[in-house]
Amino acid sequence: MVRTVSHDRLGVLAAAALLTGAAALAAPAAAARLLFASPNWAAFDRGGTCAAVARSELIAPPGRDQAHATVSFDRRPGTRRGELHLRLSRPARPGTAALLQAGGVGFQLVTRGADAWSNGPAQERAIIAAMRASGDMRLRFRSAGGAHTDRYLLPGAPTAIDAAAAACSTPR
Repeated sequence: MVRTVSHDRLGVLAAAALLTGAAALAAPAAAARLLFASPNWAAFDRGGTCAAVARSELIAPPGRDQAHATVSFDRRPGTRRGELHLRLSRPARPGTAALLQAGGVGFQLVTRGADAWSNGPAQERAIIAAMRASGDMRLRFRSAGGAHTDRYLLPGAPTAIDAAAAACSTPR
């Protein structure tokens, strides 16, 4: 069973989940530096990469993975900028794609296990633009148990994405 929380408690719980999730996602050798935090999104500088991170609207029950979205930027010249990765609330059915909807636009993402990725730089730019124009995004996918949707609230996403991009815009 997945539980929801009221908007009053959402900010506190979201910040805690974002900080916990970001710490788990951070590279072991580098401490993450908080660049921006809102109730729904946070941005971190992890040394070699910077990321905008959010957890899904629904909180996973104990023992289950928390679905989260990450838009990451790499400091190294010539690497991808704005790569989108989503951790699904449960593993996708093998051989299936996921459909991300934001700002009235749909995007087909590649899935493997409990992960989904954008299909390359052009799609990543289009997804980020759609995220800027929308209040939420939904990721629809199929698992062994049927159809599922992970929903993300987008207020704060543009600022988190911009903070992460700016922090990694120059090499260290």
